[in-house]
Amino acid sequence: MAQADSKVLVLGALAGMAGVSLAVVCYRGFRSKRRSSWPGFYLSSKNEQGTGLMLVDGPGMPRGQVEVLERLEALIQCVSELKEEMKSLKNALPTLPDQVREELRGRDEGRRASPHHRTTPTRRKRAAGSITAARAGGRSSEEAESEGGYITALTDSEDEEELSDEQQSEEEQPADPLSVLLERIDCWHKGTDSEKRESLNLLLEHRQEFGQSSTFLWRLTRAYCDVHDISTTLEEKKSHAETGKKIGEEAVGLNPTCADSHQWYAIMCGIMAEYDTVQNKIKNGYIFKDHLDKAIELKPQDPLSYYLLGRWCYAVAQLSWIERKVAATLFGEPPTATIEDALKNFLKVEEIHAGYSKLNYVFLAKCYKDLGQRERARKMCEAASSMKAESKEEEEAQKELDLLCPALGV
Repeated sequence: MAQADSKVLVLGALAGMAGVSLAVVCYRGFRSKRRSSWPGFYLSSKNEQGTGLMLVDGPGMPRGQVEVLERLEALIQCVSELKEEMKSLKNALPTLPDQVREELRGRDEGRRASPHHRTTPTRRKRAAGSITAARAGGRSSEEAESEGGYITALTDSEDEEELSDEQQSEEEQPADPLSVLLERIDCWHKGTDSEKRESLNLLLEHRQEFGQSSTFLWRLTRAYCDVHDISTTLEEKKSHAETGKKIGEEAVGLNPTCADSHQWYAIMCGIMAEYDTVQNKIKNGYIFKDHLDKAIELKPQDPLSYYLLGRWCYAVAQLSWIERKVAATLFGEPPTATIEDALKNFLKVEEIHAGYSKLNYVFLAKCYKDLGQRERARKMCEAASSMKAESKEEEEAQKELDLLCPALGV
């Protein structure tokens, strides 16, 4: 409340008390007249002789009038006390805003200095209740109710501040170190070549600390895959592929229900096929398919898994007769897949995530071309051409697109 409003309130209260005082003066004049006509002696409200406010208790006054006079005396006593309090309040009003600001400032500084040693809300409410009761014992019921309401409002406000401070302290609690690390690694996975190398180095530094976490290990596998793709020498590429495959197998063994572990282990098996013998190449192809199926089972809305499965189906459909014979000789039954199977998976990628990648449009165009659906193949080439080549993989897709478009008349 503004200071001007406070003064208006005080003046109103003083005017009310003036009215009550006038009534008291009239009452005293009336009582003095009655006192001269009625014999008797005068007692105070405590039945003690003395000066001050007196009650008439003569033989000519009925008992009911005596009770009324007693109540009037109590009222007069309360009004006198109220006058004194209003005078004190009037004197305190000019300095009240400064006192409130000083008290709030001290409370805030105290809370910041010692956030773990605060009075609990329950304790404050009990203390406020006891103060209200103690003060109400010596004042009128209206004063006690008013002061009790003020203290309750104050403690409720403090309780809200207490809760907000506790919530803030919970939010300010340090995050899990592994979560912070993985968040940074996920960001670098989409970054520059130097960031991808830094990502692998950082993961290797924390290998001993977080090596028993599957979420850590499959990201380490992914980091080996990223560094493999940006490496320039054959030895370096093969080394990263071999190590990444071992880490991926460890991640799958640690948590067989993690879809990402199966997915990136399958990817590393596919990469290793570039450096292995024909026998191991076919073996890795089977492993690739099994773990990719498991990844789709555990995480059916991941477009990357369907894209990889489409690539596998397209590659198997392109196997020569000799390669199929070798697979049948080594494993009893060669892998089987058709162009239709590949097309189905590439379309699933587009269904889950439209415009997922430039490469997905390129392989859709290839499938439609192989199936004789040249018009649809052209549309896929146009969609692929509208996307920028932002990674090395997409740059390779652009090279294939440059060869495919003339064949389709695009």
